[in-house]
Amino acid sequence: MKLFVGSMRKLLLVLTLMVAGQLMVTAPVLARSESIAVVVNEDAITMSDVKDRVTLIIRSSGMPDNENMRNQIRPSVIDALIEEQIKLQEAERLEVEVTQEQIEAGFAQLAQQNNAEADQFREMLTRAGININTMYRQIKSQIAWGGVIQASIRPKIVVTDADVEDALSRLRDNIGKTEYHVAEIFLAIDNPKEANDIRALANKLSRDMQDGKVPFFRVAQQFSKSAGAAKGGDLGWIQQGQLDQDLENAITGLDVNGISAPVKGMSGYHIFLLRDKREIIEETMPSVEGMTSTIGTQRLERLQRRHLQDLKAQAFIDTRV
Repeated sequence: MKLFVGSMRKLLLVLTLMVAGQLMVTAPVLARSESIAVVVNEDAITMSDVKDRVTLIIRSSGMPDNENMRNQIRPSVIDALIEEQIKLQEAERLEVEVTQEQIEAGFAQLAQQNNAEADQFREMLTRAGININTMYRQIKSQIAWGGVIQASIRPKIVVTDADVEDALSRLRDNIGKTEYHVAEIFLAIDNPKEANDIRALANKLSRDMQDGKVPFFRVAQQFSKSAGAAKGGDLGWIQQGQLDQDLENAITGLDVNGISAPVKGMSGYHIFLLRDKREIIEETMPSVEGMTSTIGTQRLERLQRRHLQDLKAQAFIDTRV
């Protein structure tokens, strides 16, 4: 029985507070001393893994550390750990390797973002009671998933000249209208049985952010499954007509720096932050290169998320909690 570790290159920015230390334990020790929370194919996620990740999220986001909050976020934490394990398994299947040096570099980058040296950051996390293994697990799985994307998904992305011209033409048609700089937290409902729990969590997070109890960008980094999660939920500039009407209405009804109530979408709940808004003018139009990059990134995000969902649907997952 293997233990899991890691996180993805893209989400390196997502981990604002985490830990460093010993990465793995041997399977015999695990089997004797730890109860299993979830089995994912041939690998196990322990109750200690779940507890450590819950602690990481609460203490890195500034949420109140009480039993009610821990119970509310636990289902989302378990789902995140399952996805991390699936990412590591797919990377292993494709022979994508992640070195300890890469993990340490990711940790050092996180330390730098927190204005600290790696050793100082490690000490700070330890003092906060955060288990270093859970941070290293996030880092490793995201680096591994980045390798999967490069190896098997990015080669499938094609952006034609016609794609770019169509997008630029639609944008020109909107000159004079308003566009919105939006950040998003998306809480996916992968299991219909968890819909009520996800709704309750979305409502709790939205209220706490509106009241200023927790910062939006940290909640996005730890909870969101949207494309901009690694950047604190940032989606860039959105024009009217790009989103479903209910989602668009939630955005256009906000004041700048306002946070929406949860909005039910096709596959989960969306919470929006309106960072800014402006009139679309010729000077703000993206270049051909910029639009090509934007389209490619959007397609890559959709394809990698679909690939992960497919892997998850095919996996043997036995949740015991």
